[in-house]
Amino acid sequence: MPKPPIVAQVRWKRALVFDATSAGTSITIDGDSREGPSPMQVLVISLAGCMSADVAHILAKGRTTLRALDAEAIAERAQENPHRVTSVKIRFTVKGDVPRAAVERAIGLSHEKYCSVWHSMRQDIAFETSFEVVR
Repeated sequence: MPKPPIVAQVRWKRALVFDATSAGTSITIDGDSREGPSPMQVLVISLAGCMSADVAHILAKGRTTLRALDAEAIAERAQENPHRVTSVKIRFTVKGDVPRAAVERAIGLSHEKYCSVWHSMRQDIAFETSFEVVR
């Protein structure tokens, strides 16, 4: 079955503050990062969230005992306009009785095949992942 289009509405509130809604859920976006994340922060959050969802799903399908999964993303940006993302490092912390090889495989599959956010971004962005397993 084909994926339906994503429909999003963004409504200006004041200054650089907007309400963004899609599929019945809302967030506040703030270009000054005071009342909510900036659009660029939302992009990096989306990338880390997409990969985390993939990793959790792949590990669950592999019948691993996952207690927690955290991801920290650090994105470097160009100093000149348009201040785009030039590199991303994501560090995953996996808690549970999970084999390191399974985590490495899940991260690789997310990056190479499944993460739609990553595959929607420029592919010349330097990209690095790392992880630790806490039993």
